[in-house]
Amino acid sequence: MFDYNSAFSRNIGWVTKEEQQVLRGKRVATAGAGGVGSEHIVTLARLGIGKFNISDFDEYEVHNFNRQAGAFMSTINRPKVEVMEEIASDINPELEIKSFPEGINESNVDEFLADVDIYVDSLDFFALQARKLVYRKCYEKKIPLVTAAPLGMGTALLCFMPGKMNYEEYFRFENCKNEEEQYIKFLIGLAPSLAQNSYLVDKTAADFAARKGPSTPMAVKMCGGAAGTYVLKILLNRGPILAAPWGIQFDAYKNVVKKTYLPFGNNGLLQRIKFQIAKKLVLK
Repeated sequence: MFDYNSAFSRNIGWVTKEEQQVLRGKRVATAGAGGVGSEHIVTLARLGIGKFNISDFDEYEVHNFNRQAGAFMSTINRPKVEVMEEIASDINPELEIKSFPEGINESNVDEFLADVDIYVDSLDFFALQARKLVYRKCYEKKIPLVTAAPLGMGTALLCFMPGKMNYEEYFRFENCKNEEEQYIKFLIGLAPSLAQNSYLVDKTAADFAARKGPSTPMAVKMCGGAAGTYVLKILLNRGPILAAPWGIQFDAYKNVVKKTYLPFGNNGLLQRIKFQIAKKLVLK
């Protein structure tokens, strides 16, 4: 028989018994149940989070096998939210999960974020319009937002807290001429150090025009750990939080950990130079 206290008893020590019960009552929203999304759901379910809102309109395919927690031969062509709901409930049968299999849009974003304590961004890199919609709604509703991007063999962590710098002040999408320029600003904002670029051995695999890029399972696992830690700290109101304009990038391949600081967001001089360089490299 399942027993919540027993199932998550090994968390105790890093959290108190009282804090574990706090986590049990919290609701986390994740938009996207693919690479990082599936890892966030599994990580947070094992942390003992008791309520989830999850969304994804996609189904599993063979090319998901290198990184997605729900991707198996047995789940090919099955909806990702359905599979991840089963996996999370198999970890904690008492979970309360609301699924949004149509994805997130203007018609359901308010319902998706209803009664949510924190949002963990798991949308595909190229799902920029949906991302901007959810980020804006989180800012309006004063919902903390954590995003951990899988880059190379590492992760880049950003956190947007109520009352602090918001996503638009940070990324500065407003002057972009097209979506490609917005993608570039999103990339250099996520990872200002661009540590991963030096070991991309086949640059044709990163194709902005085709809306695809390479990935590794290691990076996705690191995203789950980094974002899960920030979820814990924010929900339990303990531990230092580096919120935007601060960020963190860890690259295991390069043996590098960097704190990043963009007080002017992507409007800073160095970021504007990086944007012009990246635009030439990516769009040529």
